[in-house]
Amino acid sequence: QVQLVEYGGGLVQAGGSLRLSCAASGLIRSNYAMGWFRQAPGKEREFVATISRIGVSTVYADSVKGRFTISRDNAKNTLYLQMDSLKPEDTAVYYCATSTFRAVPVTVGEYDYWGQGTQVTVSS
Repeated sequence: QVQLVEYGGGLVQAGGSLRLSCAASGLIRSNYAMGWFRQAPGKEREFVATISRIGVSTVYADSVKGRFTISRDNAKNTLYLQMDSLKPEDTAVYYCATSTFRAVPVTVGEYDYWGQGTQVTVSS
């Protein structure tokens, strides 16, 4: 059974940084694209970033481009999201997910497994 566990969330001031991690278990092979999504209260879950199976390709939402960096370590089955220059509008629950659909999926429906989420709160 595939399990994804996110950690690293917390409270940070605007302009600060956080690094999220997502530990994956139960994956038979590292043939999954992985991604980060977020969901703020009262809003739909939205795409943040995705990375291809071996990390060659990445895609970012325009709202985080230049501030967030996605990476993965397949040897450790871990996905990361380095978040710099955080803004209050980045406040949300952040979820990691895996996908077998294509190299860099960007929609919720293209992802097979999801973590439980970790809260990120950015104060102004």
